Amino acid sequence: MSYKCFDVSIENNIAHIVMSRPEKRNAMVKEFWTELPEIIRDIDNNSKARVIVISSTGPVFSAGIDVGMFSSDIGAIRDKNDPAYGVNFYHNSVLPLQDSFTAIEQCRIPVLAAVQGGCYGGGVDLITACDMRYGTEDSFITIYEINVGMVADVGTFPRILNHMPEGVVRELAYTGRKMHAGECKDRGLYNEVYASQKEMMSAVMEMAADIASKPPLSVYGCKRIISYSRDHSTADSLDNIAVWNMSMLIPSEMMEAMVSKGEKRPGNYKDLPKKTG
Repeated sequence: MSYKCFDVSIENNIAHIVMSRPEKRNAMVKEFWTELPEIIRDIDNNSKARVIVISSTGPVFSAGIDVGMFSSDIGAIRDKNDPAYGVNFYHNSVLPLQDSFTAIEQCRIPVLAAVQGGCYGGGVDLITACDMRYGTEDSFITIYEINVGMVADVGTFPRILNHMPEGVVRELAYTGRKMHAGECKDRGLYNEVYASQKEMMSAVMEMAADIASKPPLSVYGCKRIISYSRDHSTADSLDNIAVWNMSMLIPSEMMEAMVSKGEKRPGNYKDLPKKTG
């Protein structure tokens, strides 16, 4: 299937989603917001891969949201002073955009982001929803919305606070300054930084292959429990882990993990079941 904003390939249980509009700095136009969750959910629901990698093309990872999407809405509130504008904008614009990146977080399989060049506004929303982030030495992030009179509303704040101190997040939000790759790694947002995009993609694909070689149900369990633990108390999380293992452990998969390791061969694991309904 072809998309306006992405190229998608799947090989060796790794799905590679590439933003493919470098001539437009990979700005997030209207189609972006419907295509991305559709791609993510198709891969997840139909168990087409065990890991997803999101990368980009050109000198800029993403220029963020294309504000041209909202021109008619902005015109409506300016010209008509519609009292229902706020409610309509919330339900018809903000919620669908938020859902696009929530699809990444809710996906059963890990999603890795590979960032080159600038990552503006909505791009930060995107990468903070991913499981892991990697960048090139020339990459940077900026919570750019303050520079256009907006508050980042698609997911940056509730997610980036899981990676960086509140004071640092406030500074980025209030100033819109660029945080370059070295600081992103030092602050905990990036897992690693690489000299070039080629080197980064090689390393990210190697990491993806390593994850794809593990028992898929166990990887899903780790993702689910880590997210749950982030948002709940230790006591609740311990209980949730116990229930998960009691309900989801598969003895044959555990045996295969141990036997394949002893025999020094790749494990032969079952894919996650397809979602139905």
